[in-house]
Amino acid sequence: MEAEWEEVTGYVVIGLLLVALALVLAGIETIGGYDVMAAGQTATGYLAAGNFSVGVMSTGIFSVGIFAAGIFSVGLFAIGIFSIGIFSFGIYAAGIYAAQRHIRSSE
Repeated sequence: MEAEWEEVTGYVVIGLLLVALALVLAGIETIGGYDVMAAGQTATGYLAAGNFSVGVMSTGIFSVGIFAAGIFSVGLFAIGIFSIGIFSFGIYAAGIYAAQRHIRSSE
């Protein structure tokens, strides 16, 4: 049975969100000096949202993280118009997954 990366990514993201929810409900706001959830113009945390964000899961105009979503995003799994990552999705995506999809579509 071959696993689809889209399915695995979804499960990992849901798992990370559940862990963050459990930490917040337990009253834990920081881990290793970084906020569990951070939001603002510039945000740094495990779950970060802002125009310039850095975190495990980050979203914003410029975002960097393992799971990054934004116009300009860099991460292992990156989603955006301009995205760089091993598994990147977007109009201008650079990564292994994007290259495989492009090769398969041109055959």
